[in-house]
Amino acid sequence: MKPFKKIYVLGAGAVGCFFGGILARAGLDVTLIARPDRAQAINEFGLELDCQTFHDVVHLKASSDISLLADADLVLLSVKSPDTEPVIRSIDSILPSHSVMLSLQNGVANVPIARTFIANAVYPVVVYVAAGMIGHRTVKHHGRGELVLGSIDTMTDQDSKILAAISQLFTEARIPCSTTQDIKKQMWLKFLVNCSYNGISAIGHVSYGDMVAVQEVKALIDKITKEFLMVAFMEGVHISEREAREVNESIAKTMTTQISSTAQDLAKGRRTEINYLNGYIVELGKRYGIETPCNLSVYAMVKMLES
Repeated sequence: MKPFKKIYVLGAGAVGCFFGGILARAGLDVTLIARPDRAQAINEFGLELDCQTFHDVVHLKASSDISLLADADLVLLSVKSPDTEPVIRSIDSILPSHSVMLSLQNGVANVPIARTFIANAVYPVVVYVAAGMIGHRTVKHHGRGELVLGSIDTMTDQDSKILAAISQLFTEARIPCSTTQDIKKQMWLKFLVNCSYNGISAIGHVSYGDMVAVQEVKALIDKITKEFLMVAFMEGVHISEREAREVNESIAKTMTTQISSTAQDLAKGRRTEINYLNGYIVELGKRYGIETPCNLSVYAMVKMLES
């Protein structure tokens, strides 16, 4: 198995810059693929990591030229969900056959989309980190930063070797990372968090801690969760009410000051991922004949603000 020497972050937003920056800080060869203005700022002044345990400026390469991916060993895909298909199509003829891709994205549909257009190994990553961009070159870290890796197919020996090597790479860079045989459940637990918090945070442009201080919002999260669990069950994902409650509560406690990526997108006048979050639950609910009025309400309000 070829070592992961050349690492590219495809989509240098807050999540991509955070993990790419940490890997580069550990001495790994990382290149950020970003919009021209962000790439220029990072090349000139470095990537500032304003983290909970340290504050540092990391000097690494940044570019808007996707042709650089021709020598990629490992690609961290962190573009927004609506951009997955066009971005993957654009690199199909560039990416070498040995490259491995990790999807560090919200939602549960991105890996199947990516695998439709490239033959490379693509693995999902469950990401728990609270971060945001300040300007073009500063990452503000609000909490956590761990990763869980797995395969959406039955894990083969080759998959296990690849994921173990990647997990070791992250761990040695001081990024908590583990692998699991049941990545689908872990993805849906994170998906639940996204559906519970992202849209509401965006509607009020409030932090997670401020959200759950309002009893009516907590009641709404409970109803969103009940709808979510019925849909998840139909998708073959068995999450207990206790597991759902625990994962939701942990987010408010560990990411108190975070404002969702959906809120950040709205503030910048960008398309959100709401179609792939609450909107996807609404879509699946229709397919299975499950009423999802609370998810629909959040989805509709974010779509209104988005337009």
